[in-house]
Amino acid sequence: MKALFFDTFPYEEKYLKENSPKEIELSFRKDSLNNSYNGDFSPEIISVFISSNLDNKVLEKFSNLKYVLTRSVGFSHIDLNYCKQRDIKVFNTPHYGDYTVAEFTFGILLNAIRKIAHGIYGIKTNNIKMNQYEGVELFNKTLGVIGAGAIGKRVLDIAKGFGMNTIAYDTIKDDNYTYVELDELFKRSDVISINCCLNEETHHLIRKENIEKMKDGVIIVNVARGEIIDTQALYDALISKKVSYAALDVIECEEMLCSNNTLCEDLGNIKEICLRKFYLNQRLMQLDNVIITPHMAYNTYEATMRILKMTVENLNSCLNFKAGVNNLVLL
Repeated sequence: MKALFFDTFPYEEKYLKENSPKEIELSFRKDSLNNSYNGDFSPEIISVFISSNLDNKVLEKFSNLKYVLTRSVGFSHIDLNYCKQRDIKVFNTPHYGDYTVAEFTFGILLNAIRKIAHGIYGIKTNNIKMNQYEGVELFNKTLGVIGAGAIGKRVLDIAKGFGMNTIAYDTIKDDNYTYVELDELFKRSDVISINCCLNEETHHLIRKENIEKMKDGVIIVNVARGEIIDTQALYDALISKKVSYAALDVIECEEMLCSNNTLCEDLGNIKEICLRKFYLNQRLMQLDNVIITPHMAYNTYEATMRILKMTVENLNSCLNFKAGVNNLVLL
């Protein structure tokens, strides 16, 4: 059985070569998998990260494909309907970053509302402007978490350490947390943290009519997926100060912001809507009340090691699928 890995770094290649089952022949590529792939190699297994785009046009290039292993929790970059039609099994790496991403949520939030980056820049440029660094504190504010899964619950737990009041919206309830309907969360929250997955229901969940339901001066944090927020609606709300701060680790069409991403080299790989979003994202990044980071919330040593360990586990599952598997995305 052959496996082809995309989006790989040298440390990943080293670990996987040392720990993967010997029955699987491994090949590695640094670039992402997208329409530019010429299909010169057709393995039974492909493994990717979120920077790859596995739509039906890409997947059909792999005539022998049986398994897709994404080294991420989310799988919105994979055409699951096509995989179901071809009986291609999809594995993910759940829970590798529950604490990692939750911790980062507060890192980027504090950076935004306490203007930490502005202060650092002032020190480095010898241009300190203390009157421009006034922020807001979290104590006694109400945090509303959209998507109280494993990561969202950790966010709620950490918030209590800051002395915040916490509410959550999720279809699955846990007696240890306080849940409200989505409209109530919008109305009551001083800070809204987006920790849900991206699907048809959550696409542009944060849009104009829902932002209008929020408190004046609400703070929005997104470490989930960029497409959950309508960028135009957020931009307008930031300009009007309806939203006082936005702390974003993800944005719509974020792949266009990566200078070394092969998606940026061939315009044929870029969705037309992303060409329009690119300009809007550039304007968003210029706002003083916005912090944007390059989808890095997952990126700690501990989390990446968990990803690699689960990837090896998933490779073993490909060899012994009938014996029972973990991490299988149910189609």
